[in-house]
Amino acid sequence: MSVSVDRSVRLQPLLLLDEGLRLFFPVAALHGALWPLLWTLVLSLDLPFSGVVPQGQWHAHEMVFGTCAAALAGFLTSAVPEWTDTDRPRGPALLLLVGVWLPGRIVGLLAADALVPLALAGDAAFLSLLLAHVAVPMARRRLWRHWSFAAWLVVLVAAEMAIRLAWMAGEFALAQRLLVASLLVLVILFALSLSRINVVVLNLALDPSGETTPYKPHPGRQNLAAGLTALYAAAQLAFPQSAAPAFLALAAGAAFMDRLAEWFVGRSVLASHVLALAGANAAAGTGLLLIGAGQLGASVSPAAGLHILGMGCLGLALLAVFAIAGLRHTGRILAMPWQARAAFLLVAMAALVRTAPETGLVAALHGLHYSLAALLWASAFGLWLQGFLPFMLAPALPDCPEPAATVNTLDKGAN
Repeated sequence: MSVSVDRSVRLQPLLLLDEGLRLFFPVAALHGALWPLLWTLVLSLDLPFSGVVPQGQWHAHEMVFGTCAAALAGFLTSAVPEWTDTDRPRGPALLLLVGVWLPGRIVGLLAADALVPLALAGDAAFLSLLLAHVAVPMARRRLWRHWSFAAWLVVLVAAEMAIRLAWMAGEFALAQRLLVASLLVLVILFALSLSRINVVVLNLALDPSGETTPYKPHPGRQNLAAGLTALYAAAQLAFPQSAAPAFLALAAGAAFMDRLAEWFVGRSVLASHVLALAGANAAAGTGLLLIGAGQLGASVSPAAGLHILGMGCLGLALLAVFAIAGLRHTGRILAMPWQARAAFLLVAMAALVRTAPETGLVAALHGLHYSLAALLWASAFGLWLQGFLPFMLAPALPDCPEPAATVNTLDKGAN
């Protein structure tokens, strides 16, 4: 098995339509790299047809429902068929998904208020189709264990529709809280995914043969962080003037920090992809702790916590999943190419640069931190594309264990 592409292998663009992650991981990486660069360096934080909707909300929406939602589509359309032992979406089904995802991205780049209803229709259709790809196979197989993913997709569809409707009604404070809630839903989905992915990753790090499962997570840590984050998301929506959301944010942050105890498994934790998942978990905890502290009067902007969540937690999580699943599903061992290791470092640096001035550190960066963070962020996703797109365009290596072996490892480690 190899982590490189044989130069004699003919790359086949149509293979992008063979599996969800082959199409949507590159699409998400391209969108994630280009949008911040265009907004900061080309458009100077001024979108072409910007009207009454705050430009910062357009930016937040596109990173959540553009980049992250595309990555989520790649993960779920590849993982759910494994979990349910059903055929994965291919060809026309994937083209339809990306086709209804695209209009919202065009409207988001233009920031055209008049086209918000069109973007709402496209994004609602995209998320609803993705929900069908998740829920229908699970219902047919009566696989209740993973139904939380379908439930949170329902919440994400509702949040998307509510944000667009709030924009059309001029309720921008409500839209802002809904955007925060949407970001938190993605953090919850990360926490739920981590409870599954981490079992596989750590067991393969400890025993590359996959024959044993020496690592078994503590049952109490599996869903605590996700549950407390959900309570915080609901509280900040319903009681924005109360101190209760701040305390719930602190509790959720502490729960993520508690999960770090699971990573003390010896030298195997030093593998770059294991560290990336640990870093994403630590960023989730740090971001929620900063949000809670800021809302209780500490001299730190809650916006810093939100950017740690969005860039540190989700940025590292996306790249780690892109790299891990990108290798496993194309027949390669979990040995990270240099592009993946560099991408992990760059996205962590982007999160630090973006948030440092807002936490009172490195004040000299203030004003420059937008463009510098965008460059680091874009470089991270661009490097992943450069290193992994050839894998997505090449046939899977035949001598790698089937992806279902990953699911079996997951199930053994979780039970």
